[in-house]
Amino acid sequence: MKTKDYEIANELKERLSKVVHLIDFRIFGSRARGDEGEYSDMDVFIELEYLDSQTKRKIRDIVWEVGFENSLYISPLIFTRDEIENSPLKASPIVKNINEEGVKV
Repeated sequence: MKTKDYEIANELKERLSKVVHLIDFRIFGSRARGDEGEYSDMDVFIELEYLDSQTKRKIRDIVWEVGFENSLYISPLIFTRDEIENSPLKASPIVKNINEEGVKV
């Protein structure tokens, strides 16, 4: 992962931490692997204990602000701990991919 991407991710994590309790926060996909293209987005995995529509809206607003400020499209993937541990999602390819290549911030 490039230093600038890590800095942006860290800024996003810090802003989100002021609003929600993060269980896990990772960057995954091309930017985590370091093989992104000029216009690649930043894929962000966010795990929370609890999620409602108001919290989701706050998260998406912060994600948009940080992306806008850095001229970068940030694509959040938001799940609760329960969804990750107790639903079919735990066996999904995307969760396996995040666990294997995701970079903790």
